[in-house]
Amino acid sequence: MRVRLVIATGVLLASALAPLAHADVVPPTHVGGIDDLSVHGYGRVGEDSTVTLTGSYRCLDDSAGPVFVSSTLVQGDRSAGIGGTRAVCDGHLHEWVNTSVVKDPAYQPGEARVQATLMQLTTGEAGLPTPDFLAVEESTVELR
Repeated sequence: MRVRLVIATGVLLASALAPLAHADVVPPTHVGGIDDLSVHGYGRVGEDSTVTLTGSYRCLDDSAGPVFVSSTLVQGDRSAGIGGTRAVCDGHLHEWVNTSVVKDPAYQPGEARVQATLMQLTTGEAGLPTPDFLAVEESTVELR
């Protein structure tokens, strides 16, 4: 139960912080050298309002705490966190897929922005999980 709480807290922190990123499209930020993150140039919107975003990542070391790929979708004045994927940090390139049902109003096909973050949860001085951002990317995508 405690592990689930830590994971949920990390995903929520990443989702909450991602919309605060700079609004212009910026190149990926690589903090840890080998850590890397990309967003594919398209996303999917299903008839049931399910949004799916994809990309790839690479990270080397998760010994300090679990690593996640979080994503936020921005279209017009609307912003929503789209899932979170637990990363495998073995130095190899992996695909990530984040999915979420977003209604009222639903996202529409067309241009949007994705803010993706490769984030590690580490234990802070107070014993609470704190996010350590390994790589960040903001990219324009076409929702289909």
